[in-house]
Amino acid sequence: MQQMFQRQQKYVFYLLSLYTLGWGFTSYKTFFLSLILGTVISLFLSWNLARKVEKFGRAVAQGKKVRSIGTFSRLAAAVLAAAIAVEYPQYFSIIPVVIGLMTSYTVIIIDFLLCKNKQHP
Repeated sequence: MQQMFQRQQKYVFYLLSLYTLGWGFTSYKTFFLSLILGTVISLFLSWNLARKVEKFGRAVAQGKKVRSIGTFSRLAAAVLAAAIAVEYPQYFSIIPVVIGLMTSYTVIIIDFLLCKNKQHP
């Protein structure tokens, strides 16, 4: 689980690097800054989910009572990103923020498909 998360984290950091270059060298400052905001929050949510799933797995293996994996906190972080975009429209746009929020999940799906294809040629 940890190796998978680190690999996906590396891919998201590459995307963040591209977004930062886009913000720095193009005239689409609002678009790229919004992507950066959404992707950073998405990366935090992905890290939090990986941590909670690990704790969840340990609790199940030990036969302990299992708490939730933090759906409410993920929803609250997404609402925070949207609220920032709405509060500061001169810097952020809501659509790229939402696209950025979905970045980690898209990376997870692509990583899964790539790993699946490597295992079964």
